[in-house]
Amino acid sequence: MSRTKKFIKNTVTTALLQVVVMMTGFILPKIMINYYGSEINGLISSITQLIAYITLVEAGLSGATVYSLYKPLADKNHYKINSILSAARKFYNKTGYIFLSLSVGLALVYPLFIKTDILSYTEVFFLFLILAVNGVLEFFTLAKYRALLTADQKTYVISMASIIQVILNVIIISILSVMGASIVIARLVAILAILLRTIILYIYCKKEYDFIDFSIEPDYTSMNKRWDALYLQVIGIVHKGAPVLIATVLLTLNHVSIYSIYYVVIQGINSILSIFTSGLSAGFGDLLVTSNKDKFKKTFTEFEYVYYILITIVYSVMMITYIPFIRVYTFGADINYIFPSFAIIMTLNGYFYNLKTPYGMLTISAGKYRESRIQISIQGLLEIILGVIFGMKWGLNGIVLGALLSNVYRDIDFIFFAPKHLTRYSFRKTFYMWIRSISIVLVISFFGFMIPTSYIFKYTDWVIFAIIIGIIITLFTIMINAIMDRELFNLVLKRIRSMVKKG
Repeated sequence: MSRTKKFIKNTVTTALLQVVVMMTGFILPKIMINYYGSEINGLISSITQLIAYITLVEAGLSGATVYSLYKPLADKNHYKINSILSAARKFYNKTGYIFLSLSVGLALVYPLFIKTDILSYTEVFFLFLILAVNGVLEFFTLAKYRALLTADQKTYVISMASIIQVILNVIIISILSVMGASIVIARLVAILAILLRTIILYIYCKKEYDFIDFSIEPDYTSMNKRWDALYLQVIGIVHKGAPVLIATVLLTLNHVSIYSIYYVVIQGINSILSIFTSGLSAGFGDLLVTSNKDKFKKTFTEFEYVYYILITIVYSVMMITYIPFIRVYTFGADINYIFPSFAIIMTLNGYFYNLKTPYGMLTISAGKYRESRIQISIQGLLEIILGVIFGMKWGLNGIVLGALLSNVYRDIDFIFFAPKHLTRYSFRKTFYMWIRSISIVLVISFFGFMIPTSYIFKYTDWVIFAIIIGIIITLFTIMINAIMDRELFNLVLKRIRSMVKKG
């Protein structure tokens, strides 16, 4: 299967998965609030993010394994593939036991540090362990196969299995919530969805890769980049988890619930944007290891152009429609969720986080973990330190402001990092794309805030409003980009036509 066809297949299935994740991502918090209350919703978010931190014991294994598999998969070197997977399995098993031990330890301690009268110590303890089951299964069964499928540009398999899991998960929780089951029982039964996904991926890999032999002598040198890859994983988890954990310590579970509801929208947008990156990471990695520099430059520049048009449209629309959506979504909730200033900061944080996504993806594809560890460490420290300092003064606004400033720092850093370590060519064209995108977002936001939205109290009103705003912003953004860079615009159109024909 050609690289283009793999990209199309991966993109379509990833798109379907992200649509499902986005829809269920809106359904589950609503169910939590309606049937269990904002405090329980905040508790679930807090535990989930803490578990995400525990997964750092993986220490970059996934990124290192995927990177090490690019070349042997391209060369069809089965012995090398098996030696890498054999080493990965041993590392995953060891870290799996560490993860399990940490989960039990934190489950014992965590209930002592939260303020809630809704659940007992025992219930919070078991809820923590239940939510950690997914991580346990990943380490001991799926992780090595997931890395293989990702490196082989077959993320569509992972996507389809995940779609089944996500849908079954939301069905189980919805039914049990309506029936009045406790949150602990609902989450316990939902483990069945995780087990089903595990079985599907295991059977597929055993059938598709019948040459896999874990008895081959492990190639531990292939894991050399694991400690460097850890830094990239740390900042990804810090970005997603730090605000929740800081809010848990400094504020209340209700504040955590407010953040999590606003983050549902960010998560939905990131799901949409990941459609255009998840299928490309391995493809760019393949181009880099085959040293096809000219093709890489042309392909990556076109990708950047399209991606920056996309985030310009998405975040401009979000800036205008965010609060109207939150107003509709949280109607009838037990606490107030309407905070316009918080919505603006959240939007800007999401935008500047995604501004660097093409280069973050490229850093992973090129295996440049060690070269970026200092900058990534600085970004992580900035988010935590500024989040705590600003959070003590301005609450949720301050916590997210810390995250926003850390992302702005990393964006600026890539101006110097990318030409030296990644692309090997001038950053000037990308910089112009950034300036154009930022300018459009600011101009649209300025005029967009003048549009009255107080009449929007129903989903139908919001959908109509969002569609109209979306069409206007899309046409305006594409027109500006076509005028400012006509040559690249025509090249992208040509590539799209070619992909449609091949598809």
